[in-house]
Amino acid sequence: MSPPAGPSPRRVAVVINSASGTALGRDTIEAEVTRHLAEAGVEAVLVPEHADGLLARLDQAVAMGAQAVVVGGGDGSIAAAAARLMGGEAALGILPLGTMNLLAKDLGIPLELEAAAAALAHGTIRAIDVADVNGHVFLCSSVLGSPSWLGRHRERGRGKVGWRPRLLFALAALRSEWRHRPMRLSVRLGEGRTVRLWTRALAVANNRYAEGFGLMMARPRLDAGELALYVARRYGAWWWVKMMAGMFLGTWRGSRLVQERTAQEVTIGSARRAIRVMNDGEAVLLPPPLVYRIHPGALRVIVPGPPAETPPAETDPVPSSSVPPVA
Repeated sequence: MSPPAGPSPRRVAVVINSASGTALGRDTIEAEVTRHLAEAGVEAVLVPEHADGLLARLDQAVAMGAQAVVVGGGDGSIAAAAARLMGGEAALGILPLGTMNLLAKDLGIPLELEAAAAALAHGTIRAIDVADVNGHVFLCSSVLGSPSWLGRHRERGRGKVGWRPRLLFALAALRSEWRHRPMRLSVRLGEGRTVRLWTRALAVANNRYAEGFGLMMARPRLDAGELALYVARRYGAWWWVKMMAGMFLGTWRGSRLVQERTAQEVTIGSARRAIRVMNDGEAVLLPPPLVYRIHPGALRVIVPGPPAETPPAETDPVPSSSVPPVA
């Protein structure tokens, strides 16, 4: 395992995904990033566009042998970079240019570009966990069922403005209420017993979500070395309303909207030939069984501020012996 901490590097390779949410339409985004990093005292070597796309540029950045690879993009772009950097000496720097930027928020990275560049320059390096399903890396969550289908429609509307894409997405959400029947799945946590269940939505998160007032999809720890399984109960439009309200108010765990379990490995089986999985906002079709694993401390990332003490574990442990069947 790579050393978990250290000062921010002064020379970095930079890869900008110009197709990311907040980078779309900004023709000068690469020049902006280079200028902000230079003003913060970091020498940035920009990796140019490549005919084979973002993944080829990430490979090129790693081959440069820089102390860190700074990626400007959304959670999907960051996960792609993590797949190439995990287990190595080069650290990952994050410039949040996506729509959700969930990982950046969990790490305390500012969402404004200039402030994020300064945080990279004056931050520190720490190790966080990496999760994968059948070898496909994710840093936030992996979602099955109706939410993954809606995520595909969201991707189709990326970069489009006006009322029409919003209307189409709303109609897609309504159609999902009756088009998508519950999935028949089998779930096993670690070496435990296999449980069969019906559900419209299931998610596996890289470490647990927090519960507290105003905390929406936030994870207090990214280095606890555990996967968190969430199975939706009675999933639908009203479920979303109650779930979002419960997350904001800090009451979702007591609302019986989801079943929550933790483990180091989760295996999900299905009679289907392939299952659509949404990993950090990116859709992929995978043949079952889906085997989820956690890789503790496998990725070195640059975070704001000096090294912090490890926060205490949450006081409400989640049982991991079985997953009850839900509808």
